[in-house]
Amino acid sequence: MAVPVIMPKLEMSQETSTVIEWLKQEGEHVEKGEPLLTVETDKVTVDIESPATGTLAGVRAAPQEVVPVTQVIAYILQPGEELPELSPALVAVDAGEAPEEQGEREVQVTPVAQRLAASHEVDLSRVVGTGGGGRITKADVELALSADQRFEGEGATPVLPPLQPARALAGKVRATPAARRIAKEQGVDLTAVAGSGPRRRIQAADLLALTPVPLTAPAPPAEVIPLTGMRRTIATRMTASYQTAPHITLTVRVDMSQLEETRAQLNAKAESEGLPHTSITALIVKAVAWALRRHRWLNSTLQDEEVHLLPEINVGVAVVLESGLIVPVVHQADRKSVSEISTEVRDLTTRAREGRLTPADVAGGTFTISNLGPFGVEQFTAIINPPQAAILAVGAVQPEVAVDDEGQVVVRPIMRMTLSADHRIVDGAVAARFLADLREALETPTLLLW
Repeated sequence: MAVPVIMPKLEMSQETSTVIEWLKQEGEHVEKGEPLLTVETDKVTVDIESPATGTLAGVRAAPQEVVPVTQVIAYILQPGEELPELSPALVAVDAGEAPEEQGEREVQVTPVAQRLAASHEVDLSRVVGTGGGGRITKADVELALSADQRFEGEGATPVLPPLQPARALAGKVRATPAARRIAKEQGVDLTAVAGSGPRRRIQAADLLALTPVPLTAPAPPAEVIPLTGMRRTIATRMTASYQTAPHITLTVRVDMSQLEETRAQLNAKAESEGLPHTSITALIVKAVAWALRRHRWLNSTLQDEEVHLLPEINVGVAVVLESGLIVPVVHQADRKSVSEISTEVRDLTTRAREGRLTPADVAGGTFTISNLGPFGVEQFTAIINPPQAAILAVGAVQPEVAVDDEGQVVVRPIMRMTLSADHRIVDGAVAARFLADLREALETPTLLLW
């Protein structure tokens, strides 16, 4: 019997994967467990193994094609076997199919997207699917929801139907001052213009689209990069986070004098034993884990109107890649030594930049650290990585003038940290106490032994 090759679901919220490369070609013999193809999720790139020994046949997904999880993408055949008939759900619409027939086809939607649409009463027939074969994904529903939120309270429906001229919506034409000025200069009747702004308000761009301003010389074409894969996931998640989680931000200055002395002692010990040096990031991970154990509300998540205080402390460390950002996780960081954390952070960072992370490496994070200190950034505000309750933005260590306990003006290595917390879960005082304990742990590293 033909064995199907199925696009696997590698992560809980995963809906699609992109085929990067087939490592075996159609008609080629493969062994069970042998790498068959390489796929990319929104977080990692992995090799998919052959589920059986036989001949690869019926390949249905080309490189760079986005495929829904659990869909059959090929078969492994034994000698004398034939390909099974295509499932109707997988047959693409023929280019010559009549428009009426296309309109009657059932909307294809992923289970996660269907549940999200049902919970927010989203009409899926008005949502454009960007998944394989036009299938509607969770990201498509979230995009529709964000459109709803932009128009909430304005007495208008989201901009889903075709644009209508301004005069069809009200007796008075809605237009911005800039649009009216351009219309007057160009002699354009505003009542015949379709507005693209809120409540069909006519924008300057609507007039410029009709009467473009001539250029003295043609501008060079812009480089167009599709918002796909990791970049699209980042855009969707960060937009949803900023729109749904009211962020509260607090910043503190940390005197890193004692921590740098401690780090120098640790590195001297590491050199004597032929081990790699300990990074500032590893020490911050250890201190954060120590503080999270004392402030559980920062190590929580909001699910279905309930706050879940998480039992494990899994600290994610944001790593910058050419294609975006990824957050590998140090699991149970509160139970590991600084040496173990340093080794793990170094390994995760290396494999992240080489594209060798596994789904387990990026799963289960409960708190995130984003350190832009190595880039010389002194202070910044980060957006919470959902569904977590908080994220810590770490800046560069810089020499600054300070006053010591004896009132003397001195120069100290100072680092600024900014905590962004979900105000639905974390109050300002709770966040402040967490930051105070974290600063104390960094300024007095011996507390990490407490």
